[in-house]
Amino acid sequence: RSEMADMDPMMKLPAHDRYSYSYIDDRPDYSWPDGKRLAFFVDTNLEYFAFKTGDGALDNAVVNAKQTHRNYAWRDYGLRVGLSYLLDMFDELGIPAAHNTNSLLYDYRAAIFPRIRKRGDEIVGHGRTNSEHQDHMWEIDEARMIKDVTDAIARHEGKPPAGWMGPGLAESNVTPDLLHEAGYKYVMDWPCDDQPFWMKTRTGRILSVPYSIEINDGPVIARRQHSAREFADMIVDHFEETLKQSVKRPLVCSVVIHPFIMGQPFRL
Repeated sequence: RSEMADMDPMMKLPAHDRYSYSYIDDRPDYSWPDGKRLAFFVDTNLEYFAFKTGDGALDNAVVNAKQTHRNYAWRDYGLRVGLSYLLDMFDELGIPAAHNTNSLLYDYRAAIFPRIRKRGDEIVGHGRTNSEHQDHMWEIDEARMIKDVTDAIARHEGKPPAGWMGPGLAESNVTPDLLHEAGYKYVMDWPCDDQPFWMKTRTGRILSVPYSIEINDGPVIARRQHSAREFADMIVDHFEETLKQSVKRPLVCSVVIHPFIMGQPFRL
């Protein structure tokens, strides 16, 4: 009895203070520009990998495979071929895109950028390479990495990126702080909502923009082994349902693709 009396009525679990809980039914209503209710965007991941080493062992043939020449070449296919096919499709459909971009692509795969610039697509900071994840970096090293990425994109595109999505959506305990201090306006590492919301940092606030890890060909096709047709149905179903739900409240619907996956001709 005395032990029960001493217990906290609410178990204290590890938590964070980046944002407060908000139930979607309790939020104020608003609309996107021109009275629109559903914001839709297509986001590609343009990634460069080290050969046979480092993080990012995504493999469509063997789940959790080690780094090999085969999966390196498969991912390089997206930068050699698949991206061109996807941009053709975007042009045909009149769809703008955002591109989560490893900054080392400017050194190793620079040929992909002129067409992206001509389209006017947005470049989003996405680390130096997907072979390193920032969740195990010291703060000073992570800050240097973010600066390297920001400076490279600004140098080549004429302005720094406004947004960030970490390689593998990885974050350290100070990533939002470092991003805000580096001038970033939004981050896409927190897939907890279908509306944007403000997150706290030690020097101000940064906007969390919805980025889907469900309507995303990496988890869906490469990890869960769904077919391209199943993924296409997921995109349609998700869009139609969020469009229906957006009558009640404004929402964001994102579709996330990798050129080495969806850039394969049979998936286009």
